[in-house]
Amino acid sequence: MHNGILVGLGESPVVLDPKYANRHGLIAGATGTGKTVSLQVLAEGFSRLGVPVFMADIKGDLSGISQPGREHPKVSERVAKIGIADFAFEGFPTVAWDVFGEQGHPVRATISDMGPLLLGRLLDLNPTQEGVLNLAFKFADDEGLALLDLKDLRTALQHIGDNAKDFRNRYGNVSSASIGAIQRQLLTLEQQGAERFFGEPALDLFDFMRVDAGGRGQINILAADRLMHSPRLYATFLLWLLSELFENLPEAGDLDRPKLVFFFDEAHLLFDDAPKALADKVEQVVRLIRSKGVGIFFITQNPLDLPDAVLGQLGNRIQHALRAFTPRDQKAVRAAADTFRPNPKLDTARAIMELGVGEALVSLLEAKGTPGMVQQTLICPPRSRIGPVSADERAELLRRSPLAGRYETMIDRDSAHEILSRRADEAARTVEETTRPAPRTPAPRSRSPRTTTRPSQRQSTGEAFAKSVARSIGSQLGRSIVRGILGSIFKAR
Repeated sequence: MHNGILVGLGESPVVLDPKYANRHGLIAGATGTGKTVSLQVLAEGFSRLGVPVFMADIKGDLSGISQPGREHPKVSERVAKIGIADFAFEGFPTVAWDVFGEQGHPVRATISDMGPLLLGRLLDLNPTQEGVLNLAFKFADDEGLALLDLKDLRTALQHIGDNAKDFRNRYGNVSSASIGAIQRQLLTLEQQGAERFFGEPALDLFDFMRVDAGGRGQINILAADRLMHSPRLYATFLLWLLSELFENLPEAGDLDRPKLVFFFDEAHLLFDDAPKALADKVEQVVRLIRSKGVGIFFITQNPLDLPDAVLGQLGNRIQHALRAFTPRDQKAVRAAADTFRPNPKLDTARAIMELGVGEALVSLLEAKGTPGMVQQTLICPPRSRIGPVSADERAELLRRSPLAGRYETMIDRDSAHEILSRRADEAARTVEETTRPAPRTPAPRSRSPRTTTRPSQRQSTGEAFAKSVARSIGSQLGRSIVRGILGSIFKAR
């Protein structure tokens, strides 16, 4: 029995000390070299220690962690070779999540929670368009308008565009071209399924941080196989999770084990084409979130996929095989080898290219947080099933979930869209009343012919303009309401 998580067997048993799990980690290697198994072994180990886990399931094969593994000659051989005395197959407490609500509980965030920085990155906006988006958030804050879903933001932007002159005096110039560009990006995002992600009830992050009756940490699996078709949405969602944890969790100091551990697969997507301001924020969160008791493990094919500032924060490393077919591959091998604490018995750079499936070079933090000497390690087999669950097993998983029914029904409460719609309707009614001609009073008859002047029915230029604008706003917002309500009803059904 080891006081930690047994990762595998090198020159001696290789054990991850949970005290240093919040110093973050890296699992890297080429496709098919065993990264998923290493991730599964660590997730099981944390769960057995009572630490909740979050994992993004890119390939759709991690859900088997909820089911006990099966006997297999190769598994028995490896268990005997490593010398795992207490090995037994078991399933782990698992909760399935899905942004699209198809393979797990729906995951939602509000537009306000996401904020203009992450949302601007998600929409791929230029600096001018980001300025207009920031203006929309500032306007909503000043007016006390809740931005919850996409229609709230679209209505707020439309209101700003229709009243650009007034906003110019309060907030600065408003470009109609920028508003149009943002609206088009929001439409594209909606077509990719983001309307299911933005809304309420929003995810309570503390629902990730649960343990079962036996004291095992809950393993949260996000179905990301479909989400990966919208890589920018995937990356923004993960960055939002990090930001929310960082802002909401209290300082924890040094703990015997982390409060929560995240595994981010395809980690390079977090940083691809990210503006510098966003990259700096990610690096800051990675550096500081360990003081909140959260550990992050990045999974990627090549260590060079991560910025140096982030790579330098990853103290626990599991490096599977890399192939050196190109100059960039050779550079990656040298870079990976140079990041390990040297082992005089091992040619690290050569070993990286010769590792077999299920083997890895492993260096974990030891006493006082110093890196351990790199060892060529035979990785432990998982206790749970390798591979996905069946449709019936997934349905049973959802039925027995402790969170069943909490997030399934979307709520559409009074927010920016409804409030601005009412304001437009009231403005239209006011204009109608103020421009309506007064009832005519019949003039008294006179025997002597007299010329009478009839009151003019013509509107002034200003009255006509105000009336037109109000009617335009009312009709456009009215059509938007119909489309929004019908869209929500049909999607929910």
